[in-house]
Amino acid sequence: MSKLSLSVAVRDYDRTRPLTDGSVQIDGVDPVFMALDPEEIFFRAFRHAEFDICELSMSSSIVKTAQNDFAYVAVPAFVSRAFRHTSIYVRTDRVKQPSDLKGRKVGVAEYQLTANVWARALLEDQYGVKPSDIHWIRGGLEQPGRVEKISVTLPPEVKLDPAPEGKTLNAMLEAGEIDAFIGPRTPSCFEQGKPNIGWLFADPMATAKDYFRKTGIFPIMHLIGVRRSIVTQHPWLPAAVLKAFTQAKSICLARLEETSASKVTLPFMEEQVKAARDLMGADFWPYGIPANRKQLEYFLAQHHKQGLSSRLVNVEELFHPTTFEAYKL
Repeated sequence: MSKLSLSVAVRDYDRTRPLTDGSVQIDGVDPVFMALDPEEIFFRAFRHAEFDICELSMSSSIVKTAQNDFAYVAVPAFVSRAFRHTSIYVRTDRVKQPSDLKGRKVGVAEYQLTANVWARALLEDQYGVKPSDIHWIRGGLEQPGRVEKISVTLPPEVKLDPAPEGKTLNAMLEAGEIDAFIGPRTPSCFEQGKPNIGWLFADPMATAKDYFRKTGIFPIMHLIGVRRSIVTQHPWLPAAVLKAFTQAKSICLARLEETSASKVTLPFMEEQVKAARDLMGADFWPYGIPANRKQLEYFLAQHHKQGLSSRLVNVEELFHPTTFEAYKL
């Protein structure tokens, strides 16, 4: 029997590279890989379902699931995770602590971005700053005119307005026309060291470690989706995809432990890997449902609370049933 020829769109991560270089195979699949930035993948996937297998925004996937209009079936291979304490950039001449964000204008590229859901959740749960306390301004970070790729209806108490025509959030932050920006990309004014632009948290790594100790949560950003029309014909495919992505991640982590020659162009990697394991456990980047159920359920509840999902989505309806458990020897 010939293999399925399927397109696979994922960013070029160390944890996916064993798939793209052929070290790991997806059972029954002859893949055509495309290494694209997440923004392009998400736009093309959620607008037109262009890819057979692809990296997807967790937030957007939940929006579409709640609307019963999700063209993909989710697989719990969480190829992107990040603590979002480094994603909150502020005018340091106005905002000294989280409570100072109340009543301020805060820019977002898209309100429903996964990173922004996590940032709003931590601001409310840890510091008492609710989404309704902020005046949200939506627009392109470095290019004007960006819009929500997925239509959402927000609670009436949440104030969200578009950025002025022709303006970018980066320029508005630098000029002081907004007081902060939240998002997964770094504003260029921060990178360039412009005056009065900085992180909300002076030591975001230390703050994130404290957050993990309190909550046990390592935020999930992206998952993998398999086009639903293909899964209908080949129900074995989601489990095969999860198996392959899990094997690729295992190879990646093993390579991080090789001390004779670092695989990452960054000093002190050996020490950082040890520190991560000491804090978060041996498998500090887990895939699969059992190891992630707590944070998945928390995110689903936060997503609904923030008005992004029209109903509370549960874990079982988001992910394909064959991915909830795996065989063991």
